[in-house]
Order: sequence, then structure tokens, then C-alpha cells
Amino acid sequence: MTKRIIISGGGTGGHIYPAIAIANALKEIDQNIEILFVGAEGKMEMEKVPKAGYDIVGLPVIGLSRKVSFQLLTFPFKLIRSLMKARSILKHFKPDVAVGVGGFASGPLLMMAGLQKIPYLLQEQNSYAGITNKLLARNAQKICVAYPEMHTFFPHHKLKLTGNPVRKDILDTDQKKQESLQYFGFSENIRTLFVMGGSLGARSINEALLKSLPRLIKNGYQVLWQTGKDYYPKALEAVANLPQERIKVYDFIYRMDLAYAVTDVVVSRAGALSVSELCLVKKPAILIPYPFAAEDHQTKNAQALVDNNAAILLPDNKVSEQFAEEVIGLFENPEKQSELSSQIAKLARPSAAIEIAHEIIKVATR
Repeated sequence: MTKRIIISGGGTGGHIYPAIAIANALKEIDQNIEILFVGAEGKMEMEKVPKAGYDIVGLPVIGLSRKVSFQLLTFPFKLIRSLMKARSILKHFKPDVAVGVGGFASGPLLMMAGLQKIPYLLQEQNSYAGITNKLLARNAQKICVAYPEMHTFFPHHKLKLTGNPVRKDILDTDQKKQESLQYFGFSENIRTLFVMGGSLGARSINEALLKSLPRLIKNGYQVLWQTGKDYYPKALEAVANLPQERIKVYDFIYRMDLAYAVTDVVVSRAGALSVSELCLVKKPAILIPYPFAAEDHQTKNAQALVDNNAAILLPDNKVSEQFAEEVIGLFENPEKQSELSSQIAKLARPSAAIEIAHEIIKVATR
């Protein structure tokens, strides 16, 4: 009998792309599996998931703001509406199992799944568990995690260490160097810096790079810059008088496999997806954690790599004055690059998506 699976969550690329990777792995195991995504209305999953070939339904849920605002006042009403809509979705789709990957939509969907005795599995991407997953853990059948020692947050007997699922196309970036040079229009003989702030951008990183660009280009590097949508117009204007062959600016990069293939050093936030991808592509990285992430989980993600000599951590409040020095220092230290590359590769888990998919099927067939 065909299995029916709901995957819930989203809000950022760090939730969406792992979810899509899990869905693709499920289809690899059984092409007949029926998959429905549940996301948050108005968030990027409502665009990205259909592009990946899957159906998605949106809930009106929003995040719980920490500030007193109109949004905070509307939160209870949107939560109730989301719970009612989640109940309706579950009633009509009749899933064998639900999967939560984090993000706004996973809470209401999995709460209703638990009430309707539908088994569910959680995928916790970070080294410090989010509050939603901690609340949902009690009724979860299985919890797939990316870091060891997660029994601090979850019942030990429910845990499965799988790593984080990533898009399959980044697994063979070593073979794509020439293609990536042509795609971005870069020179083969110039070292490349890739700066990304996640799918939504990162203002502090963008500002620090903008300030450092003339010095970086003078030092002989070429720069690939993912700005995020909001900062993109300002970045384009700022680089207009710089050598266009040495700086390429994108609001969003769809071919991340080629971005990694062309890159020598990466500067990135420390979201779970970015960290997992960097482990797989074995790139020397400077991580600048987003300081306002829930429970400061990005700093904990980055520290897990630093503790293994696998990355450099640059605090967000130091990025403006230290960005250029850290980047140039790493570029001019081949031994450090080699050490970081070697150590980060040891943390990679390339089969994470397929392992999680098998766990989901096990839960569905209990």
C-alpha cells in the first residue's frame, strides 16, 4: 500500500532545503510515496517547494515575536486558525506519518498529528535544540539529530544520529571546477572568496564585505557575493565602479554546487544547513553566527566546528573591524586552509537524507 507522508516546516532555506532533500530521498526509496508539504503562508517555502516538484499547503502561523507589537497581539488568533487548518489537512490527506523539520509550520501540524494519533518524526538540525522541537519531542516516535550529545534535550531512546540532509548536487563539486568558472565568469588563476549570509541575507556581513571590497580586490582575490534580496540593489550600486570581472553579486544563488566548486574560502552564517554543506564540500570557512538566533544556536553550531579545528569563528560584533584581516589572514595561510579543510571533512555525513528517509518509513510502517 502506498505510503502518504506530510513534511512540515520552513521559513528559511535552512529548513526548506533539508526538507526537500528528505522528500527526494523518500522518492528514491519508493517512487510511489505520496508527499505533501505544509509551510507558512508568505514564506519562501511557498515558492521553493513547488519549484522542486512537490505540492505545498500554507498555514497562517507566524513566529512568536519577543517584542510587544501588533504581530504579537495577532499571534494567538493565527495559531488557533493554523491548528484548525492543520487538523483539516490531516483529515483529508490521511498521512501514515508526519515529519517536522523546524520552522513556524511544524508546531501546529505536529501538535494536531499527535492529537489524532498520527505518528511523527522530528529532524533537529542544530546543536542546540529549538523550543518547538523540545515541546514536540514527548510524543515523537523518532528524533533524527545532526550532533552527538543531544540526549541533553531529548529522550535518549528516541535519538538517531544522522547528520543534516543536504541537496544531492553538492556531493560532487570537485568535478565541477571548470563548469563553475564559466558559469560565474571567473578567472582560473585567481583565488575566490564566497560570502553568503543564508537565503535571506545578513546585513552585518554584507556591510563588512562592502567596506572591505577594495582591499580584497587589491590583494588579488575575486569575490562571489550572495547578498539576500533586500541588500541586493545597494550591493549592485556599490560595486559599479569596481572591476566587474572580479566581483559577482547575486541576491540568491540557485547553483550552490557551482558556487562551492569555484570557491577557495567561504564566509558564512552558522545555520545548520550551511554548516552541513561546508562539511561535505570541505571548504575552509570563517563562520559569523547570527547573534539573535533562538537560544544563540548558531554560535553553538559554529563552536562545535571550532572545537574540532574545523572552522574559524568571528563574532558578529567584531565583523566590521576584523572581516578583512580574518579573510586575508586565512588566504595567506595555506597550512591553516589545509587543516580546516581536512578537519571539516571528518564531520561530513553524506548519507543523512537517505538515513532519515529510512527512519521515516520505519515509523510509517509500525
